[in-house]
Amino acid sequence: MVKISVPWSFGLAALASVVGAAPAPCPDGLCLTTRASITPQQVGLELGPLLSPGSSVFGPSDPRWANATARYQEYAAPDFTVAVQVAHESDVAVVVKYANRNSLPFYAVNRGHALPISQARFKGLVVDMQILTGIDIHPSSGSAIFQGGTYDQQVMDTLWEHGYEGTTGSCGCVGMLGPGLGGGHGRMEGFYGMISDNIRWFNVVLANGDTIRVSNTSHADLFWGMRGAGHNFGIVTSFEMNIYPRQVDSWYYKNYVFTQDQLEPLFEQLNELNGNGTQPVKLAVQYGLYTLDPTVSATEAIIWWTFAYAGTQSEAQPYLTPFDELNPLSTINGNVPFPQVPDVQGTGVHNTTCGKGLSRITGPAGLQVYNITTQRQIYDLFNQNINAHPELNASGVVMEGYSVAGVRRVESDSSAYPFRDDYLLVQSTITYEPNPLLDPIAIEWAENNRRLWNEGQPTRQPRAYVNYASGRETLEEIYGHEPWRLRRLRKLKAKYDPEGRFSYYNPIV
Repeated sequence: MVKISVPWSFGLAALASVVGAAPAPCPDGLCLTTRASITPQQVGLELGPLLSPGSSVFGPSDPRWANATARYQEYAAPDFTVAVQVAHESDVAVVVKYANRNSLPFYAVNRGHALPISQARFKGLVVDMQILTGIDIHPSSGSAIFQGGTYDQQVMDTLWEHGYEGTTGSCGCVGMLGPGLGGGHGRMEGFYGMISDNIRWFNVVLANGDTIRVSNTSHADLFWGMRGAGHNFGIVTSFEMNIYPRQVDSWYYKNYVFTQDQLEPLFEQLNELNGNGTQPVKLAVQYGLYTLDPTVSATEAIIWWTFAYAGTQSEAQPYLTPFDELNPLSTINGNVPFPQVPDVQGTGVHNTTCGKGLSRITGPAGLQVYNITTQRQIYDLFNQNINAHPELNASGVVMEGYSVAGVRRVESDSSAYPFRDDYLLVQSTITYEPNPLLDPIAIEWAENNRRLWNEGQPTRQPRAYVNYASGRETLEEIYGHEPWRLRRLRKLKAKYDPEGRFSYYNPIV
């Protein structure tokens, strides 16, 4: 076994930062009464001694508060009153039991990228998972064990350094489990499937504080639900996932900028490339944006598109020649090791895509082909809105096309992930400095786009990838239209979380 010790940045226990004038603590730190107004100082006095060295309890006055509570999505954000940064997996169960005994709602957070409006109902204690970042690689079993605070770029870097690759999300800044519990789309899914398709087991802290191992042979009913609807059932402190020997030393990428006069031929070529879900596996991803680039035009969006190929330029070129022939305004290309692909495709840790502190109104859909008339309507609507409301000019319309061969190999009923026949993921991300006056305008724009996408595929029912869903969709649109899916999920909810402790991320009840 190769053991990777990723540095864990333990802070001080930080009781000094929470000790002050406070009521006398409960004798054992486990009070039986409801204490809705409990202060961070009191939680620190009571809970702090129960936690392992390196864990911290702190409130809004602590300098670590901003990092622990920063949100990618400021609209309808959760209201955190006290933070507990756990240094050991066993601390999570201690926190949950303490919170339950004191009637404190709790919410686990890693990198803070959740989107759903259901988060706005939360007020209480945040369990900060960010320093649980251990990774152990097991070459003999073709797997690795990841702690619950690991994130995509860290995983890509670590695996690559040791000669491996594996499934992650596409944005380097996002935690592994945020996407993974809802499926987990990413650049490797054509080869290996989604994140959830590769997970062998989860260590889960349930709503009552019990810790269980969840797999095909232990709590198999919950294992089904954790892979696609896992946010509803528990806090994952670690998991084992398949890893694979890396196949190539570098990936070729090419980024294009098109003007609107190439919109129709561009989407015709994209439909041909996607081939109704048959995009070549090594052409791992192509995705793009309608976005404003003032250096090109202050009033009309550009169409930015990027391709990533697991191999050389000469191998990729036959697929890219049709796009070269569309007379792009500009291109950038090159070969990089796989962990650098997010950076060159605009989804790296330091790219603006990963920025926090803004309102982001989303409206997703799942497609099989692009309706080109619809794509023109959505483009025109983009220009109308940014010209009418310049405050929204950081917005984008995102369109993703992964190779889905690995996703399609997995039986649809084998997990709670419902939409293996979606070959294109699209969403609006209406982005602006937080401003309540702009919220209804942004929501109307995002919902209009969602309506247009769904009207553009009249033979299919609307669907929304759970990790992109805003919460304005129906539960069937998020968790699947087959009636048995929600019935099965609700049965699991009644068994494993009957009091609804985990009900802030597109909850199933």
